[in-house]
Amino acid sequence: MNFVRANAVAYMEKHGATIEEAALRVFSNADGAYGSNVNHMVDQACWNNEDELAEAYVRRKSFAYGTDGRPARQEAVLAHLLSRVDITYQNLDSIELGVTTVDHYFDTLGGVSRAVRQLSGREASVYIGDQTRGDGLVRTLSEQVTLETRTRALNPKWYEALLEHGYEGVRQIEAHVTNTLGWSATTGQVQPWLYQQLTETFILDDAMRERLTKLNPTACAKVANRLIEAHNRKYWSPDPAVLEALYRAGDEIEDRLENIKEQAAS
Repeated sequence: MNFVRANAVAYMEKHGATIEEAALRVFSNADGAYGSNVNHMVDQACWNNEDELAEAYVRRKSFAYGTDGRPARQEAVLAHLLSRVDITYQNLDSIELGVTTVDHYFDTLGGVSRAVRQLSGREASVYIGDQTRGDGLVRTLSEQVTLETRTRALNPKWYEALLEHGYEGVRQIEAHVTNTLGWSATTGQVQPWLYQQLTETFILDDAMRERLTKLNPTACAKVANRLIEAHNRKYWSPDPAVLEALYRAGDEIEDRLENIKEQAAS
């Protein structure tokens, strides 16, 4: 009747572990470390396939905290537990931050979801608990990403307010696009049409692209490159005309960025 003990005993008998090892349930980083590095891998585009993100998560988060309170690496125990997970879940408790606003969310919830998929061979159901308006509301991750993209990145009131802050405003827009890519990489639960709309809003609109380039050419180039990367990683499939226009716009931004760097150097 004791579910935790029954599973711990079963693991202990199968793997020859001690009961102290088999009963471990609290995992995190090594003492003094933070995060899974999945966010940094996505930000730097230094990964070839999604399993590398899962492996990074398990490697960084496999330090177990037992009764003595001291972290010890226990990858085998963590992998066993993750292989049996059906649902992953994250609470949101601030109206200022969403799952596409900062990279912390896909670094943790996305990282563990990708690890579950790799270790179990099946998709975990990923849910977001929105606790920002009193009564809690649970959404699927796909619903949450879509909601935030509609109300923020694709909402003129949101991006126009950001652009009033100039350089930093463009960087925040870029962060939203990068974090959206992070959710595609870790969960595959981003609707492809979001990338289409982001492309049309920020890159294919000549006037908007000009504004972004003037305010922050580096971040603007990164937005274009993220959207191209999303296509290359098969997270969306624009029609040939859109793809050609996206590449052409990206090259134009990169050329202007190079000119700016050359002028600064001289």
